[in-house]
Amino acid sequence: MRTTARTSRRAMTFAVAATLATGLLAGCAADDGDSGSGSSGGSGGGGKTTLTIGTFGTFGYKQAGLYDEYMKLHKDITVKENVTTRTDVYWPKTLTRLQAGSGTDDVQAIEVGNITEAVQTQADKFVDLGKEVDKSQWLDWKNAQATTKDGKQIALGTDIGPMAICYRKDLFEKAGLETDRTKLAASWNGSWDKYVALGKQYMKKAPSGTKYVDSASSVYNAAIGGEKERYYDKDGNVIWDKSSGVKNSWNAAMTVATSDMSAKLKQFDKPWDQGFANGTFATVACPAWMLGYIQTKAGAAGEGKWDVAAAPTAANWGGSFIGVPTAGKHQKEAIAFAKWLTAPAQQAKVFGEQASFPSTPSAYASLKPEAKTTKYFSDAPLTQIFSDSAKTIPVQVFGVKDQPIGTAITDTGILQVEQKGKSPAQGWDAATKEVKDVLGQ
Repeated sequence: MRTTARTSRRAMTFAVAATLATGLLAGCAADDGDSGSGSSGGSGGGGKTTLTIGTFGTFGYKQAGLYDEYMKLHKDITVKENVTTRTDVYWPKTLTRLQAGSGTDDVQAIEVGNITEAVQTQADKFVDLGKEVDKSQWLDWKNAQATTKDGKQIALGTDIGPMAICYRKDLFEKAGLETDRTKLAASWNGSWDKYVALGKQYMKKAPSGTKYVDSASSVYNAAIGGEKERYYDKDGNVIWDKSSGVKNSWNAAMTVATSDMSAKLKQFDKPWDQGFANGTFATVACPAWMLGYIQTKAGAAGEGKWDVAAAPTAANWGGSFIGVPTAGKHQKEAIAFAKWLTAPAQQAKVFGEQASFPSTPSAYASLKPEAKTTKYFSDAPLTQIFSDSAKTIPVQVFGVKDQPIGTAITDTGILQVEQKGKSPAQGWDAATKEVKDVLGQ
């Protein structure tokens, strides 16, 4: 995940990328503008072709040395990255340039919360990269997210956000609960309701000043990430208010929001960060990119206290793609560059730099979290936990307004209940009003 200032990685307008080495959170910081965008349309110094790549947050390509490596392999290429911190700034700007047919970068990043809009409304503006690669290298559900109904694949998958549960085993022990990650995973396997039910047990003997979970929205985002049915059906119809996936996830979140088990924090706000440092909550829904974030915010005092267990259901929270706009002036070179950047070997290198989990399964065997990271999380088998989740995540249907619908539910509906004391019915009504505004109804 890079997660942006994405509510979702937020498409946390997620780009959340938390490095395993430094724990940086990409895109959840305030927007500091961008360094300029648009294809150079020509050559760099010395007659070299300049390829531009437009990204948001921290994709890790530069940090992992991939641009330098590519330029060494291709002496006639100069790579320039144009970075915008936030996706809610980046994507509207990119849409404007795509529709104008000019000003795009040679390679353009697309956040998972925007991929359906790109597929449904901008497919003719992108090269069909499915014809350029062996698609079996990527997870089927990842390919499906970037593919039109007539089979055109407009982008190649970069990272994903397979889900786990990160928990403070020291707090679990004090509360008299099981601390073994395998036994814990078995106890809540198959149902987020079981995970929530454990919170009631935790609160009976909770260490002073602690809660079971950081927020009800965290539970909602994790649960909805594993549901096949979300906000749209396969024909593009809005079904969020009838969706069984939304209902199940909302109900789990409401159990948390109306109980004493939540710290009632809004994710990615400063109090949430402080909650990690102060040991305020015992568990957090934990996509792969969250590892580095926890290390940074909990600090050295958290080493060996945190552990990781498989989530109740296989789920995804976050991820991105890169595509090649047809308006680019260096299409042939851009296609080759996009293929190389997203190949398994390169995805593994990015993982080594930051917690961006690959969308290419053949890379999993070579993934090596830093020793200090595995030590921090009690020597949990991180690669196995996240790769097992990644391989079984269901193919989900996304819609054009997926991201704002999800944000309306979490940041309006759930927060009304959790932080303002409204009833679940009132929270649902508030979310419904917000969603209707988003949909122009």
